[in-house]
Amino acid sequence: MTADIQLRPVESADLPIFYEHQRDAEAARMAAFVSRDRAAFDAHWATNVLGNPAAVTRTILAGGQVAGHIGSWPDEGGRQIGYWIGKTYWGQGIATRALAEFLHVVTERPLYAHVAAHNSASIRVLEKCGFRFEREESVEGEHAVVEHVVVLP
Repeated sequence: MTADIQLRPVESADLPIFYEHQRDAEAARMAAFVSRDRAAFDAHWATNVLGNPAAVTRTILAGGQVAGHIGSWPDEGGRQIGYWIGKTYWGQGIATRALAEFLHVVTERPLYAHVAAHNSASIRVLEKCGFRFEREESVEGEHAVVEHVVVLP
């Protein structure tokens, strides 16, 4: 846990790195996420992330390098939060420190996160930052999975 962590606005040069992060098969399994092809990835980021005025998204820098991203957006069930850390940065406390910092940027509460029940590392990150288990949900689809819904009251 020695890398300096910073959050900054997303720059266009970050997107190819984020694209590669979400293509990693092990990371996608952990997140119970179906990786997008380049066109779908670009459309998602252009419309739902960077094109959504209600979304707040930041690039996570670790030691000056792009380590991932973190964001929050409104949803029917309340304001959501999500993050993605590149696999080479796992296990260094980066997600925990980035989330703790981001909670000063997005101050609306409650704040919800949906995390695959098998992703104990991400569940632990959320718990360290004050999120608490609220309920489990079964998610159907290509990645049928049980999700934990956690909330920061």
